[in-house]
Amino acid sequence: MKHTKAWIGAGAAAVAAAGAVATMGAASADHDNEAPITGDALEQASSAALEHTGGGTVTGTEVGDEEGFYEVEVTLDDGTQVDVHLDKDFTVLGDESDGAGDDEESGD
Repeated sequence: MKHTKAWIGAGAAAVAAAGAVATMGAASADHDNEAPITGDALEQASSAALEHTGGGTVTGTEVGDEEGFYEVEVTLDDGTQVDVHLDKDFTVLGDESDGAGDDEESGD
């Protein structure tokens, strides 16, 4: 009887672990499927971000950002990348700079 209880306990632990892994995988998958900003919202978000940074080029956008409703990536003339976080009314909430010349995708 003791062995049966041990197997049931081990099985329950395995199911709980699998559920935790599945939940983390789903959260990670949502982050990988970041939707770009489109339409009029793209124009408004880009304008707000460029005004905030004082210029540059919009090089990426995202709806549903962790730090705000929108995120606009701006690359400045010196190569610095700035992620500008906006609320749903296009008000700047803050920004994060990746530094001059940093390129996350190439691993530099």
